[in-house]
Amino acid sequence: MMTAITIRRPDDWHVHFRDGAMLRTVVPFTARHFGRAIVMPNLVPPVTTAAAAAAYRERILAAVPAGARFTPLMTAYLTEATDPADLVAGHRDGVLTAAKLYPAHATTNSQFGVSSIAAIREVLAAMERAGMPLLVHGEVTDPAIDIFDREAVFIDRVLAPLLREHEGLKVVMEHITTREGADFVRAHAPRLGATITPQHLMLNRNALLVGGIRPHYYCLPVLKRGLHQEALRNAATGGEACFFLGTDTAPHMKHLKENACGCAGVFSAPVALACYAQVFAEEGALERLEAFASLNGPAFYGLPPNEERITLAEAEAAPVPPLPVGAEGELVTFEPPRLGWAVISA
Repeated sequence: MMTAITIRRPDDWHVHFRDGAMLRTVVPFTARHFGRAIVMPNLVPPVTTAAAAAAYRERILAAVPAGARFTPLMTAYLTEATDPADLVAGHRDGVLTAAKLYPAHATTNSQFGVSSIAAIREVLAAMERAGMPLLVHGEVTDPAIDIFDREAVFIDRVLAPLLREHEGLKVVMEHITTREGADFVRAHAPRLGATITPQHLMLNRNALLVGGIRPHYYCLPVLKRGLHQEALRNAATGGEACFFLGTDTAPHMKHLKENACGCAGVFSAPVALACYAQVFAEEGALERLEAFASLNGPAFYGLPPNEERITLAEAEAAPVPPLPVGAEGELVTFEPPRLGWAVISA
């Protein structure tokens, strides 16, 4: 007998749409399965003002297929020149849902990011007063720190002091990848939440490195040891409200991934929801998928859950062929080692 589950339409609390032809290619995949999505601002140039976020939102909405009910939730990219008044006004006016902290040079298009938290102290204080959430890419970029330790060091050096200084600030630690990250979020909930990606639930660094480098599994933060993967699976499926769905779907052209210095990012939007169902089924926790995917995120952001429903079932998942992106090349979708679930009604 086929196993199926119907849940409220989920939201994706961390997506990258890019812009131009790429945006028009990838937006429909997220809009097909998710009611809302937090949109990352790391374009070139980055989305640093409320006006830029409003313009970007219009480009996204123009790419949503006719009949789809999808709402992009916009964010601003924090720099050391960010105007606190513009940020707060954008949040007050419903343009900006949150602001994103990228440590300078931590990931794709983060060269405009913040080198010192002290430089944005006034911005963080204004966000705290306005009730505007801060989203963080939780890694240090000190070259002396091993890449597999950057999340744990970020917690000690940056995040813990920040939470002490700004006691009223709500923070999301994006795409946690370690046991230390999960434990820290638990200890500081409910003011601290975390998103978890499908790739970090389904893979560990063996998948990336054993038998040859697999560039389509390369992302930042990088895949970690199996013990961290296990900790993330326990966090996602354990029913704790501080953890919620965020795919970090991040498209890059195939030829830029399969490269001597390949881009970091996993494009998972077409299969992400099925991947989460696979993990929850393997952990014997399907009854908790709706909370993780559809309830915990809206509760953290103070939004109502979606009323529409979506159904997933055990099914033979067909691989998604490479997608053409205008004249730019092809885009490859995330292919986990196993996937026996699919969305059958959305």
